[in-house]
Amino acid sequence: MVTRQAAARLAAQTVGPVLLPGEDGYDVECASYNLAVSHQPALVVGVAGVADVQAAVDFAAEQGLPVAMLATGHSALPTAGAVLINTRRMDGVIIDAEARTARVEAGVQWQQVVEAAGKHGLAPLNGASPSVGVVGYTLGGGLSPIGRTFGFAADQVRRVELVTADGRLRVATATEEPDLFWAVLGGKGNFGVVTALEFNLFPVSHIYGGGLFFTADRAAEVFNAWGRWTAGVPDEMNSSIALLQLPPLPEVPEPLRGQMVVHVRIAYVGAAEEGERLVAPLREIAPMLIDSVMEMPYTAIASIHADPPNPIPVQDRSGLLREFTPELVDAIVEHAGPDSGSPLVIFELRHLGGALERRPAAGNASDLQGAAFSLYAVGLGGPNEAEAIHAHLTRVLAAIAPWSTGRLFVNFLTAADAAPEQFAQAYLPETYQRLVAIKASYDPTNLFRATPDIAAA
Repeated sequence: MVTRQAAARLAAQTVGPVLLPGEDGYDVECASYNLAVSHQPALVVGVAGVADVQAAVDFAAEQGLPVAMLATGHSALPTAGAVLINTRRMDGVIIDAEARTARVEAGVQWQQVVEAAGKHGLAPLNGASPSVGVVGYTLGGGLSPIGRTFGFAADQVRRVELVTADGRLRVATATEEPDLFWAVLGGKGNFGVVTALEFNLFPVSHIYGGGLFFTADRAAEVFNAWGRWTAGVPDEMNSSIALLQLPPLPEVPEPLRGQMVVHVRIAYVGAAEEGERLVAPLREIAPMLIDSVMEMPYTAIASIHADPPNPIPVQDRSGLLREFTPELVDAIVEHAGPDSGSPLVIFELRHLGGALERRPAAGNASDLQGAAFSLYAVGLGGPNEAEAIHAHLTRVLAAIAPWSTGRLFVNFLTAADAAPEQFAQAYLPETYQRLVAIKASYDPTNLFRATPDIAAA
């Protein structure tokens, strides 16, 4: 427990607010995109800059409390009893069009970068959701809708500025503190509070993208055809497929409203004519409810996945798959399809490979070695619905276990995967051991443990 006297002492050192449970503004500072998660830290600091971050880290170390970071709250974090650092006020974005780079502060969301870069005909390796925070996403590797073409977002980082457990502001690059640079890019928040990132942008102003929607009764046919199709596409073709259960709301297009549908998502980096040729076989699978695949400005890329813009209560699980087979499709349709009674609103597979398998020379802790597809499954509901949703998620994951690599993707980890022994599944054994060693060097007391935790050796 943090005393009011101690909190007041920290408040005198910071520009941003310092709040205890029950104080006005506390709940707002702790608010998350995932409404199923209730953050109840011992103290929350709404940092306004690097000096505030340093003061908060020093305070947590002095009090013997863990440090947690929050920008958008798309991920579930164990913040009980922690000093929560809310970085949302740190929202600066600088685009260097000539160098094709962006420098962003800790609280920036992806849509800010997409729009700023788009003014110069450039594109970042952003997330599918426009409201995902740049830093947390990138520290988990960052799987972009155009990742098969350009690799992980982490692969394009040039410079990381972060406050480590000793309260120092450090700069990490491929040549300056290279071990820390390697570990941060894939190790999530285990090594410090990142205050800014600098990363490469790409000369992409338009893509050929959008969605193909089919009725759910054709799910097996569409999934199997998509799986065969992915085997022959170039790296410039990025795609995913999902079973969606859409609510009966006015903002949902009428043909999809209140229905379970199959949604094939396309993001082709190249000429629209070639994209159209490549997508043609998918258009022939079955009659479509909606075909929105067309040439679009890159700034509209969020429309492809069309993730909900407003906070929602999410219960989710994930996995990585070695291969795609007709038997896998049978298991998916049986446990998540139209006759399964599934409570899931999204069951998604993303096609991996391409540039995601080509690791950069400097390297980082991100990799999906052995995985051809990622899996992400979501149910909507708070504590009252959580038990039923998680029971179904467990059954689905068990059904597709024969195709699993046994590993997880860091950015899709949930509260259920947050224990250190489960978090280790996100890495190759040699990668995890190197992370543990670097953690021991930079954070020997495990101050940054309110995250999927790499326990120091």
